Amino acid sequence: MSQRPLPVLYRNGSVYSPADPFATAMLVDGGTVAWVGTEHAAANLTGPDVRTVDLDGALITPGFVDAHTHTTETGIALGSLDLTSCRSLQELLQAVSTASAAGASTILGFGWDESQWPEKRVPTAAELDRAGDGALVYLVRADIHSAVVSGTLAAGLGLSAVDGWSDGFVVRAAHEAARQATRSLTVDQRRSYQQAALLHAASRGYVALTEMAAPHIAPREDLETLLSIDGPDHELPLPEVIPYWAELTPSRAGVRDLMRGFGGRLAGLAGDLNADGSIGSRTAALREPYSDDPGSQGRLYLSADEVAAHLLATTEEGVQAGFHVIGDAGLDLVLRGLERTAQQLGVEEVRRARHRLEHVELADDAAIASLVHFGVAVSGQPVFDALWGVDGGLYHQRLGERSGGMNRFASFLSAGVLVALGSDSPVTPLDPWASVRACLRHSTASENISARAAFIAHTRASWRLSGRSPMMGQLAPGTPASFAVWKVDELMVQTPDNRVQSWSTDPRAGTPLLPALDTENAPLCLETVHDGKRLYAADGFQNE
Repeated sequence: MSQRPLPVLYRNGSVYSPADPFATAMLVDGGTVAWVGTEHAAANLTGPDVRTVDLDGALITPGFVDAHTHTTETGIALGSLDLTSCRSLQELLQAVSTASAAGASTILGFGWDESQWPEKRVPTAAELDRAGDGALVYLVRADIHSAVVSGTLAAGLGLSAVDGWSDGFVVRAAHEAARQATRSLTVDQRRSYQQAALLHAASRGYVALTEMAAPHIAPREDLETLLSIDGPDHELPLPEVIPYWAELTPSRAGVRDLMRGFGGRLAGLAGDLNADGSIGSRTAALREPYSDDPGSQGRLYLSADEVAAHLLATTEEGVQAGFHVIGDAGLDLVLRGLERTAQQLGVEEVRRARHRLEHVELADDAAIASLVHFGVAVSGQPVFDALWGVDGGLYHQRLGERSGGMNRFASFLSAGVLVALGSDSPVTPLDPWASVRACLRHSTASENISARAAFIAHTRASWRLSGRSPMMGQLAPGTPASFAVWKVDELMVQTPDNRVQSWSTDPRAGTPLLPALDTENAPLCLETVHDGKRLYAADGFQNE
Protein backbone atom coordinates (compact mmCIF):
# COMPACT_ATOMS: atom_id res chain seq x y z
CA MET A 1 0.00 0.00 0.00
CA SER A 2 1.41 3.39 -1.03
CA GLN A 3 1.87 5.93 1.72
CA ARG A 4 -0.39 8.97 1.68
CA PRO A 5 1.66 12.04 0.69
CA LEU A 6 2.22 14.72 3.27
CA PRO A 7 0.10 17.86 3.20
CA VAL A 8 1.92 20.69 1.44
CA LEU A 9 2.10 24.20 2.88
CA TYR A 10 2.87 26.94 0.38
CA ARG A 11 3.91 30.14 2.11
CA ASN A 12 5.72 33.45 1.69
CA GLY A 13 3.96 34.37 -1.52
CA SER A 14 0.52 35.42 -2.66
CA VAL A 15 -2.62 33.35 -3.25
CA TYR A 16 -5.41 34.43 -5.58
CA SER A 17 -8.36 33.41 -3.43
CA PRO A 18 -11.92 34.69 -2.99
CA ALA A 19 -11.75 33.47 0.60
CA ASP A 20 -8.98 35.93 1.52
CA PRO A 21 -7.77 38.64 -0.90
CA PHE A 22 -4.68 39.12 1.28
CA ALA A 23 -3.71 35.44 1.52
CA THR A 24 -0.01 34.66 1.40
CA ALA A 25 -0.16 30.93 2.12
CA MET A 26 -2.15 27.83 1.20
CA LEU A 27 -2.30 24.32 2.62
CA VAL A 28 -3.01 21.43 0.24
CA ASP A 29 -4.05 18.05 1.64
CA GLY A 30 -4.26 15.39 -1.05
CA GLY A 31 -6.48 16.67 -3.82
CA THR A 32 -8.10 19.44 -1.77
CA VAL A 33 -7.26 22.95 -0.66
CA ALA A 34 -7.43 22.64 3.13
CA TRP A 35 -6.72 26.24 4.11
CA VAL A 36 -5.72 29.68 2.82
CA GLY A 37 -4.58 32.55 4.98
CA THR A 38 -1.84 34.84 6.19
CA GLU A 39 1.83 34.22 6.91
CA HIS A 40 1.28 34.63 10.63
CA ALA A 41 -1.27 31.80 10.71
CA ALA A 42 0.87 29.66 8.40
CA ALA A 43 3.63 29.59 10.99
CA ASN A 44 1.34 27.49 13.21
CA LEU A 45 0.87 24.84 10.51
CA THR A 46 4.51 23.91 10.00
CA GLY A 47 5.95 20.72 11.39
CA PRO A 48 7.38 17.28 10.54
CA ASP A 49 4.04 16.11 9.14
CA VAL A 50 3.79 18.95 6.62
CA ARG A 51 6.01 19.62 3.61
CA THR A 52 6.69 23.35 3.31
CA VAL A 53 7.29 25.15 0.03
CA ASP A 54 8.81 28.64 0.20
CA LEU A 55 7.18 30.58 -2.64
CA ASP A 56 9.76 33.35 -2.41
CA GLY A 57 7.16 35.90 -3.50
CA ALA A 58 5.56 33.77 -6.22
CA LEU A 59 1.84 33.85 -6.97
CA ILE A 60 -0.56 30.91 -6.78
CA THR A 61 -3.65 31.10 -8.98
CA PRO A 62 -6.32 28.60 -10.02
CA GLY A 63 -5.05 26.63 -13.00
CA PHE A 64 -6.14 27.79 -16.42
CA VAL A 65 -8.65 25.94 -18.57
CA ASP A 66 -8.48 26.45 -22.32
CA ALA A 67 -12.03 26.57 -23.68
CA HIS A 68 -11.14 25.56 -27.25
CA THR A 69 -8.16 23.46 -28.35
CA HIS A 70 -7.09 20.79 -30.83
CA THR A 71 -4.66 18.59 -28.96
CA THR A 72 -3.28 16.38 -31.72
CA GLU A 73 -2.91 19.33 -34.09
CA THR A 74 -1.11 21.23 -31.32
CA GLY A 75 1.32 18.34 -30.89
CA ILE A 76 1.91 18.17 -34.63
CA ALA A 77 2.48 21.93 -34.77
CA LEU A 78 5.07 21.72 -32.01
CA GLY A 79 7.15 19.53 -34.32
CA SER A 80 6.31 21.27 -37.61
CA LEU A 81 7.64 24.23 -39.54
CA ASP A 82 6.56 27.37 -37.67
CA LEU A 83 5.67 29.99 -40.29
CA THR A 84 4.08 32.55 -37.96
CA SER A 85 7.12 34.84 -38.24
CA CYS A 86 7.17 34.88 -42.06
CA ARG A 87 6.69 38.45 -43.23
CA SER A 88 6.62 37.80 -46.96
CA LEU A 89 5.91 35.14 -49.53
CA GLN A 90 9.62 34.83 -50.18
CA GLU A 91 10.34 34.14 -46.50
CA LEU A 92 7.80 31.30 -46.53
CA LEU A 93 9.32 29.79 -49.69
CA GLN A 94 12.79 30.09 -48.18
CA ALA A 95 11.63 28.24 -45.06
CA VAL A 96 10.30 25.43 -47.26
CA SER A 97 13.55 25.36 -49.24
CA THR A 98 15.60 25.14 -46.05
CA ALA A 99 13.51 22.23 -44.78
CA SER A 100 13.92 20.46 -48.11
CA ALA A 101 17.68 20.99 -48.11
CA ALA A 102 17.78 19.38 -44.66
CA GLY A 103 16.40 16.19 -46.22
CA ALA A 104 12.67 16.42 -45.48
CA SER A 105 10.55 14.46 -47.96
CA THR A 106 7.30 15.66 -46.38
CA ILE A 107 7.12 19.24 -45.12
CA LEU A 108 4.34 20.19 -42.72
CA GLY A 109 4.00 23.80 -41.63
CA PHE A 110 1.50 26.11 -39.96
CA GLY A 111 0.74 29.69 -39.04
CA TRP A 112 1.30 31.72 -42.21
CA ASP A 113 -0.85 34.80 -42.87
CA GLU A 114 -0.57 36.46 -46.26
CA SER A 115 -2.59 39.50 -45.16
CA GLN A 116 0.60 41.04 -43.71
CA TRP A 117 2.83 40.20 -46.67
CA PRO A 118 3.77 42.84 -49.26
CA GLU A 119 2.73 40.40 -52.01
CA LYS A 120 -0.75 39.93 -50.49
CA ARG A 121 -1.03 36.52 -52.15
CA VAL A 122 -0.42 32.87 -51.33
CA PRO A 123 2.19 30.66 -53.03
CA THR A 124 1.18 28.60 -56.03
CA ALA A 125 1.57 24.85 -56.25
CA ALA A 126 4.44 25.28 -58.71
CA GLU A 127 6.28 27.66 -56.36
CA LEU A 128 6.00 25.15 -53.54
CA ASP A 129 7.25 22.40 -55.86
CA ARG A 130 10.35 24.44 -56.68
CA ALA A 131 10.99 25.44 -53.07
CA GLY A 132 10.40 21.91 -51.81
CA ASP A 133 12.42 20.28 -54.59
CA GLY A 134 9.86 17.52 -55.03
CA ALA A 135 8.86 17.15 -51.36
CA LEU A 136 5.22 16.77 -50.39
CA VAL A 137 4.29 20.14 -48.88
CA TYR A 138 1.25 20.98 -46.74
CA LEU A 139 1.24 24.38 -45.04
CA VAL A 140 -1.87 25.25 -43.09
CA ARG A 141 -2.96 28.87 -42.78
CA ALA A 142 -3.06 30.57 -39.36
CA ASP A 143 -6.82 30.04 -39.06
CA ILE A 144 -6.55 26.33 -40.04
CA HIS A 145 -9.47 26.71 -42.44
CA SER A 146 -7.29 26.66 -45.54
CA ALA A 147 -3.83 25.61 -46.65
CA VAL A 148 -1.39 25.64 -49.53
CA VAL A 149 -0.06 22.39 -50.98
CA SER A 150 2.60 21.44 -53.46
CA GLY A 151 1.75 20.12 -56.89
CA THR A 152 3.29 16.77 -55.96
CA LEU A 153 0.89 16.35 -53.05
CA ALA A 154 -2.08 17.64 -55.06
CA ALA A 155 -1.40 15.26 -57.95
CA GLY A 156 -1.24 12.25 -55.68
CA LEU A 157 -4.60 13.13 -54.15
CA GLY A 158 -6.32 14.37 -57.30
CA LEU A 159 -7.09 17.69 -55.62
CA SER A 160 -7.47 19.68 -58.82
CA ALA A 161 -10.82 17.95 -59.37
CA VAL A 162 -12.09 18.57 -55.81
CA ASP A 163 -14.25 21.49 -54.64
CA GLY A 164 -12.10 24.18 -53.05
CA TRP A 165 -8.97 23.81 -55.22
CA SER A 166 -7.26 26.94 -56.62
CA ASP A 167 -3.71 26.38 -57.90
CA GLY A 168 -2.33 25.05 -54.64
CA PHE A 169 -4.63 26.99 -52.32
CA VAL A 170 -7.21 24.63 -50.78
CA VAL A 171 -10.41 25.24 -48.83
CA ARG A 172 -13.53 23.19 -48.07
CA ALA A 173 -13.42 19.64 -49.49
CA ALA A 174 -9.99 20.02 -51.06
CA HIS A 175 -8.52 21.17 -47.77
CA GLU A 176 -10.18 18.35 -45.85
CA ALA A 177 -8.74 15.80 -48.27
CA ALA A 178 -5.23 17.27 -47.97
CA ARG A 179 -5.43 17.44 -44.19
CA GLN A 180 -6.61 13.86 -43.84
CA ALA A 181 -3.85 12.63 -46.14
CA THR A 182 -1.18 14.33 -44.03
CA ARG A 183 -2.77 13.12 -40.79
CA SER A 184 -2.70 9.38 -41.53
CA LEU A 185 -1.26 8.45 -38.16
CA THR A 186 -0.83 5.28 -36.14
CA VAL A 187 -2.24 5.13 -32.63
CA ASP A 188 1.27 5.43 -31.21
CA GLN A 189 1.95 8.52 -33.31
CA ARG A 190 -1.29 10.12 -32.19
CA ARG A 191 -0.51 9.34 -28.58
CA SER A 192 2.96 10.83 -28.91
CA TYR A 193 1.64 14.08 -30.41
CA GLN A 194 -1.12 14.32 -27.82
CA GLN A 195 1.20 13.71 -24.89
CA ALA A 196 3.60 16.35 -26.18
CA ALA A 197 0.76 18.87 -26.41
CA LEU A 198 -0.56 18.11 -22.94
CA LEU A 199 2.89 18.34 -21.36
CA HIS A 200 3.41 21.65 -23.12
CA ALA A 201 0.05 22.87 -21.79
CA ALA A 202 0.99 21.88 -18.24
CA SER A 203 4.19 23.92 -18.53
CA ARG A 204 2.02 26.93 -19.34
CA GLY A 205 -0.20 26.62 -16.26
CA TYR A 206 -3.15 24.76 -17.78
CA VAL A 207 -4.89 22.11 -15.71
CA ALA A 208 -7.41 21.24 -18.43
CA LEU A 209 -7.93 21.57 -22.17
CA THR A 210 -11.30 21.55 -23.89
CA GLU A 211 -10.85 19.29 -26.89
CA MET A 212 -12.88 20.26 -29.96
CA ALA A 213 -12.91 16.97 -31.83
CA ALA A 214 -14.89 16.43 -35.01
CA PRO A 215 -15.04 13.74 -37.70
CA HIS A 216 -13.97 16.22 -40.38
CA ILE A 217 -10.84 17.04 -38.33
CA ALA A 218 -9.76 13.55 -37.27
CA PRO A 219 -11.33 10.09 -36.97
CA ARG A 220 -12.97 8.86 -33.77
CA GLU A 221 -9.83 6.96 -32.80
CA ASP A 222 -8.04 10.27 -32.35
CA LEU A 223 -10.35 11.32 -29.51
CA GLU A 224 -10.50 7.79 -28.14
CA THR A 225 -6.70 7.74 -27.96
CA LEU A 226 -6.62 11.13 -26.28
CA LEU A 227 -9.11 10.04 -23.64
CA SER A 228 -7.02 6.95 -22.89
CA ILE A 229 -3.96 8.94 -21.82
CA ASP A 230 -5.34 11.65 -19.53
CA GLY A 231 -6.96 9.42 -16.92
CA PRO A 232 -6.12 9.57 -13.21
CA ASP A 233 -4.49 6.15 -13.31
CA HIS A 234 -2.09 7.01 -16.12
CA GLU A 235 1.50 6.83 -14.95
CA LEU A 236 2.27 10.33 -16.26
CA PRO A 237 -0.06 12.98 -14.77
CA LEU A 238 -1.40 15.23 -17.52
CA PRO A 239 -3.91 18.06 -17.80
CA GLU A 240 -7.51 16.92 -17.89
CA VAL A 241 -9.26 16.68 -21.25
CA ILE A 242 -12.81 18.02 -21.53
CA PRO A 243 -14.06 16.34 -24.72
CA TYR A 244 -16.62 17.52 -27.26
CA TRP A 245 -17.57 15.72 -30.45
CA ALA A 246 -18.93 17.87 -33.30
CA GLU A 247 -21.03 15.45 -35.29
CA LEU A 248 -24.34 16.52 -36.80
CA THR A 249 -27.02 14.38 -35.18
CA PRO A 250 -30.67 14.83 -36.26
CA SER A 251 -32.27 12.19 -34.00
CA ARG A 252 -32.57 11.61 -30.27
CA ALA A 253 -31.41 8.02 -30.72
CA GLY A 254 -28.31 9.29 -32.50
CA VAL A 255 -27.62 11.71 -29.67
CA ARG A 256 -27.91 8.93 -27.09
CA ASP A 257 -25.61 6.63 -29.07
CA LEU A 258 -22.91 9.28 -29.40
CA MET A 259 -23.10 10.30 -25.75
CA ARG A 260 -22.68 6.67 -24.71
CA GLY A 261 -19.52 6.49 -26.79
CA PHE A 262 -16.06 7.67 -25.80
CA GLY A 263 -16.43 6.04 -22.40
CA GLY A 264 -19.43 8.22 -21.61
CA ARG A 265 -17.11 11.20 -21.13
CA LEU A 266 -18.42 13.63 -23.75
CA ALA A 267 -19.36 17.05 -22.41
CA GLY A 268 -21.61 17.58 -25.40
CA LEU A 269 -22.13 17.41 -29.15
CA ALA A 270 -20.67 20.82 -29.82
CA GLY A 271 -17.48 22.56 -30.82
CA ASP A 272 -16.27 22.75 -34.40
CA LEU A 273 -19.54 21.75 -36.00
CA ASN A 274 -19.01 24.41 -38.62
CA ALA A 275 -21.88 26.72 -39.44
CA ASP A 276 -19.39 28.67 -41.56
CA GLY A 277 -15.66 29.10 -42.07
CA SER A 278 -13.15 31.83 -41.19
CA ILE A 279 -12.50 35.49 -41.93
CA GLY A 280 -8.91 34.88 -43.06
CA SER A 281 -9.92 32.28 -45.65
CA ARG A 282 -12.99 34.35 -46.65
CA THR A 283 -15.25 31.41 -45.83
CA ALA A 284 -17.03 32.97 -42.85
CA ALA A 285 -20.64 33.66 -43.88
CA LEU A 286 -21.39 37.40 -43.97
CA ARG A 287 -24.56 39.41 -44.46
CA GLU A 288 -22.65 41.76 -46.77
CA PRO A 289 -19.74 40.98 -49.14
CA TYR A 290 -16.10 40.99 -48.10
CA SER A 291 -14.51 44.40 -48.50
CA ASP A 292 -11.54 42.94 -50.36
CA ASP A 293 -13.63 40.47 -52.39
CA PRO A 294 -16.96 42.10 -53.32
CA GLY A 295 -18.09 38.98 -55.13
CA SER A 296 -18.01 36.82 -52.00
CA GLN A 297 -20.06 36.66 -48.82
CA GLY A 298 -18.42 33.49 -47.57
CA ARG A 299 -20.27 30.24 -47.20
CA LEU A 300 -22.73 28.49 -44.92
CA TYR A 301 -21.65 24.90 -44.29
CA LEU A 302 -24.99 23.80 -42.83
CA SER A 303 -28.60 24.32 -43.79
CA ALA A 304 -31.26 25.82 -41.54
CA ASP A 305 -32.95 22.42 -41.33
CA GLU A 306 -29.72 20.69 -40.30
CA VAL A 307 -29.02 23.22 -37.56
CA ALA A 308 -32.59 23.05 -36.23
CA ALA A 309 -32.66 19.22 -36.27
CA HIS A 310 -29.39 18.99 -34.33
CA LEU A 311 -30.55 21.52 -31.76
CA LEU A 312 -33.95 19.87 -31.38
CA ALA A 313 -32.51 16.37 -30.84
CA THR A 314 -29.85 17.50 -28.36
CA THR A 315 -32.20 19.79 -26.46
CA GLU A 316 -34.77 17.02 -26.05
CA GLU A 317 -32.01 14.83 -24.61
CA GLY A 318 -30.70 17.61 -22.37
CA VAL A 319 -27.32 17.50 -24.14
CA GLN A 320 -25.22 20.58 -24.74
CA ALA A 321 -24.92 21.37 -28.44
CA GLY A 322 -23.11 24.09 -30.28
CA PHE A 323 -21.49 25.29 -33.46
CA HIS A 324 -18.42 27.01 -34.83
CA VAL A 325 -19.70 30.47 -35.84
CA ILE A 326 -17.61 33.35 -37.16
CA GLY A 327 -19.67 35.59 -39.47
CA ASP A 328 -22.90 37.45 -38.80
CA ALA A 329 -24.81 35.40 -41.39
CA GLY A 330 -23.51 32.23 -39.76
CA LEU A 331 -24.77 33.47 -36.40
CA ASP A 332 -28.14 34.33 -37.97
CA LEU A 333 -28.42 30.74 -39.15
CA VAL A 334 -27.83 29.32 -35.67
CA LEU A 335 -30.16 31.81 -34.00
CA ARG A 336 -32.94 30.76 -36.39
CA GLY A 337 -32.32 27.16 -35.35
CA LEU A 338 -32.56 28.11 -31.69
CA GLU A 339 -35.82 29.96 -32.34
CA ARG A 340 -37.32 26.96 -34.13
CA THR A 341 -36.27 24.70 -31.26
CA ALA A 342 -37.77 27.06 -28.69
CA GLN A 343 -41.03 27.17 -30.63
CA GLN A 344 -41.32 23.39 -30.39
CA LEU A 345 -39.93 22.72 -26.91
CA GLY A 346 -40.18 26.06 -25.12
CA VAL A 347 -37.39 28.49 -24.39
CA GLU A 348 -36.80 27.08 -20.89
CA GLU A 349 -35.83 23.71 -22.37
CA VAL A 350 -33.38 25.44 -24.68
CA ARG A 351 -31.85 27.35 -21.77
CA ARG A 352 -31.63 24.19 -19.68
CA ALA A 353 -29.44 22.52 -22.34
CA ARG A 354 -26.78 25.29 -21.93
CA HIS A 355 -25.82 25.37 -25.60
CA ARG A 356 -22.50 26.96 -26.56
CA LEU A 357 -21.04 28.70 -29.60
CA GLU A 358 -17.40 28.92 -30.62
CA HIS A 359 -15.77 32.24 -31.63
CA VAL A 360 -18.87 34.37 -32.47
CA GLU A 361 -16.63 37.06 -33.88
CA LEU A 362 -19.26 39.22 -35.58
CA ALA A 363 -22.36 39.81 -33.44
CA ASP A 364 -24.55 42.91 -33.29
CA ASP A 365 -26.61 44.00 -30.28
CA ALA A 366 -29.72 42.15 -31.43
CA ALA A 367 -27.77 38.90 -31.84
CA ILE A 368 -26.21 39.30 -28.38
CA ALA A 369 -29.67 39.83 -26.89
CA SER A 370 -30.79 36.60 -28.57
CA LEU A 371 -27.86 34.71 -27.07
CA VAL A 372 -28.94 35.93 -23.64
CA HIS A 373 -32.56 35.01 -24.36
CA PHE A 374 -31.65 31.43 -25.26
CA GLY A 375 -29.05 31.05 -22.49
CA VAL A 376 -26.23 30.41 -24.98
CA ALA A 377 -22.61 30.78 -23.86
CA VAL A 378 -19.66 31.90 -25.98
CA SER A 379 -16.15 30.48 -26.20
CA GLY A 380 -13.96 33.38 -27.33
CA GLN A 381 -10.33 33.71 -28.43
CA PRO A 382 -8.93 37.14 -27.50
CA VAL A 383 -5.59 36.68 -29.25
CA PHE A 384 -7.49 36.66 -32.56
CA ASP A 385 -8.10 40.35 -31.99
CA ALA A 386 -4.51 40.96 -30.86
CA LEU A 387 -3.19 39.40 -34.07
CA TRP A 388 -5.72 40.48 -36.67
CA GLY A 389 -7.66 43.39 -35.19
CA VAL A 390 -4.79 45.90 -35.43
CA ASP A 391 -5.03 48.96 -37.68
CA GLY A 392 -4.77 47.84 -41.28
CA GLY A 393 -4.75 44.22 -40.19
CA LEU A 394 -6.56 41.19 -41.54
CA TYR A 395 -9.98 42.08 -40.11
CA HIS A 396 -9.93 45.58 -41.54
CA GLN A 397 -8.75 44.29 -44.92
CA ARG A 398 -11.54 41.74 -45.07
CA LEU A 399 -14.38 43.72 -43.44
CA GLY A 400 -13.55 47.42 -43.53
CA GLU A 401 -15.46 49.41 -40.92
CA ARG A 402 -17.31 46.29 -39.79
CA SER A 403 -14.09 45.11 -38.14
CA GLY A 404 -14.79 47.51 -35.26
CA GLY A 405 -17.68 45.29 -34.19
CA MET A 406 -15.74 42.07 -33.77
CA ASN A 407 -14.97 39.94 -30.69
CA ARG A 408 -17.24 41.97 -28.43
CA PHE A 409 -16.20 40.56 -25.06
CA ALA A 410 -17.31 43.57 -23.01
CA SER A 411 -20.68 43.63 -24.75
CA PHE A 412 -21.18 39.91 -24.18
CA LEU A 413 -20.37 40.14 -20.48
CA SER A 414 -22.38 43.31 -19.82
CA ALA A 415 -25.41 41.72 -21.48
CA GLY A 416 -25.10 38.60 -19.33
CA VAL A 417 -23.56 36.12 -21.76
CA LEU A 418 -21.31 33.51 -20.13
CA VAL A 419 -17.90 33.92 -21.81
CA ALA A 420 -15.03 31.45 -21.53
CA LEU A 421 -11.64 32.02 -23.10
CA GLY A 422 -9.38 29.78 -25.12
CA SER A 423 -6.65 29.76 -27.73
CA ASP A 424 -7.97 27.54 -30.54
CA SER A 425 -4.45 26.09 -30.38
CA PRO A 426 -2.57 25.69 -32.64
CA VAL A 427 -4.26 28.71 -34.28
CA THR A 428 -2.81 30.81 -31.44
CA PRO A 429 -0.32 29.54 -28.84
CA LEU A 430 -1.20 28.00 -25.50
CA ASP A 431 -0.44 31.15 -23.52
CA PRO A 432 -3.14 32.06 -20.98
CA TRP A 433 -1.69 35.37 -19.90
CA ALA A 434 -1.51 36.47 -23.54
CA SER A 435 -5.27 35.89 -23.72
CA VAL A 436 -5.83 37.93 -20.56
CA ARG A 437 -3.57 40.70 -21.85
CA ALA A 438 -5.41 40.80 -25.19
CA CYS A 439 -8.66 41.49 -23.33
CA LEU A 440 -7.08 44.60 -21.80
CA ARG A 441 -5.86 45.93 -25.15
CA HIS A 442 -8.78 45.27 -27.45
CA SER A 443 -8.57 46.99 -30.83
CA THR A 444 -11.98 48.52 -30.03
CA ALA A 445 -11.44 50.28 -26.71
CA SER A 446 -15.09 49.96 -25.63
CA GLU A 447 -14.72 46.17 -25.76
CA ASN A 448 -11.88 46.02 -23.23
CA ILE A 449 -12.61 44.00 -20.12
CA SER A 450 -10.76 43.99 -16.82
CA ALA A 451 -7.93 41.64 -15.98
CA ARG A 452 -10.09 40.07 -13.27
CA ALA A 453 -12.99 39.45 -15.67
CA ALA A 454 -10.64 37.96 -18.26
CA PHE A 455 -8.93 35.79 -15.66
CA ILE A 456 -12.25 34.40 -14.41
CA ALA A 457 -13.31 33.76 -18.02
CA HIS A 458 -10.16 31.68 -18.48
CA THR A 459 -10.56 29.68 -15.27
CA ARG A 460 -13.92 29.36 -13.51
CA ALA A 461 -16.04 30.17 -16.56
CA SER A 462 -14.34 27.52 -18.68
CA TRP A 463 -15.19 24.85 -16.09
CA ARG A 464 -18.73 26.19 -15.82
CA LEU A 465 -19.20 26.20 -19.59
CA SER A 466 -18.57 22.45 -19.72
CA GLY A 467 -21.00 21.78 -16.88
CA ARG A 468 -18.46 21.12 -14.15
CA SER A 469 -18.84 21.88 -10.44
CA PRO A 470 -19.00 25.57 -9.51
CA MET A 471 -16.24 24.81 -6.99
CA MET A 472 -13.77 24.37 -9.85
CA GLY A 473 -11.54 27.25 -10.81
CA GLN A 474 -11.14 28.90 -7.43
CA LEU A 475 -8.91 28.40 -4.40
CA ALA A 476 -10.71 28.25 -1.06
CA PRO A 477 -11.01 25.64 1.70
CA GLY A 478 -12.74 22.58 0.31
CA THR A 479 -12.11 23.29 -3.38
CA PRO A 480 -10.06 20.99 -5.63
CA ALA A 481 -6.32 21.58 -5.48
CA SER A 482 -5.93 22.63 -9.11
CA PHE A 483 -3.57 25.54 -9.42
CA ALA A 484 -0.44 27.02 -10.94
CA VAL A 485 2.49 28.83 -9.32
CA TRP A 486 3.91 31.85 -11.13
CA LYS A 487 7.07 33.91 -10.95
CA VAL A 488 5.94 37.49 -11.62
CA ASP A 489 7.54 40.92 -11.79
CA GLU A 490 4.78 42.69 -9.87
CA LEU A 491 1.40 41.93 -8.30
CA MET A 492 -1.22 44.61 -8.67
CA VAL A 493 -4.91 45.45 -8.89
CA GLN A 494 -6.18 47.00 -12.09
CA THR A 495 -7.73 50.41 -11.55
CA PRO A 496 -11.41 50.84 -12.47
CA ASP A 497 -10.70 53.61 -14.99
CA ASN A 498 -11.49 51.98 -18.34
CA ARG A 499 -10.01 54.88 -20.32
CA VAL A 500 -6.51 53.61 -19.56
CA GLN A 501 -4.99 50.27 -18.73
CA SER A 502 -3.25 51.17 -15.48
CA TRP A 503 -2.51 49.25 -12.32
CA SER A 504 -2.42 49.98 -8.63
CA THR A 505 -0.96 48.35 -5.55
CA ASP A 506 -3.63 49.92 -3.35
CA PRO A 507 -4.78 47.07 -1.04
CA ARG A 508 -7.97 48.87 -0.07
CA ALA A 509 -9.69 47.40 -3.13
CA GLY A 510 -9.92 44.11 -1.25
CA THR A 511 -9.46 42.28 -4.53
CA PRO A 512 -7.05 39.35 -4.98
CA LEU A 513 -3.87 40.40 -6.76
CA LEU A 514 -3.00 39.45 -10.33
CA PRO A 515 0.26 39.86 -12.24
CA ALA A 516 0.84 43.25 -13.81
CA LEU A 517 0.84 42.49 -17.53
CA ASP A 518 2.60 45.65 -18.66
CA THR A 519 5.99 44.75 -17.18
CA GLU A 520 9.14 43.52 -18.93
CA ASN A 521 8.63 39.83 -18.20
CA ALA A 522 5.51 37.74 -18.70
CA PRO A 523 4.48 35.49 -15.79
CA LEU A 524 6.60 32.33 -15.74
CA CYS A 525 5.00 29.05 -14.69
CA LEU A 526 6.93 27.34 -11.89
CA GLU A 527 4.51 24.52 -11.07
CA THR A 528 1.16 23.17 -12.22
CA VAL A 529 -1.00 20.92 -10.00
CA HIS A 530 -4.36 19.34 -10.79
CA ASP A 531 -6.43 17.54 -8.16
CA GLY A 532 -3.36 17.48 -5.96
CA LYS A 533 -1.10 15.83 -8.58
CA ARG A 534 1.86 17.69 -9.94
CA LEU A 535 1.72 18.01 -13.71
CA TYR A 536 4.75 20.21 -14.17
CA ALA A 537 7.61 21.76 -12.21
CA ALA A 538 10.22 24.14 -13.55
CA ASP A 539 13.84 23.19 -13.07
CA GLY A 540 14.89 23.94 -9.53
CA PHE A 541 11.43 24.63 -8.16
CA GLN A 542 11.03 22.73 -4.88
CA ASN A 543 11.76 19.36 -6.45
CA GLU A 544 10.86 16.50 -4.14
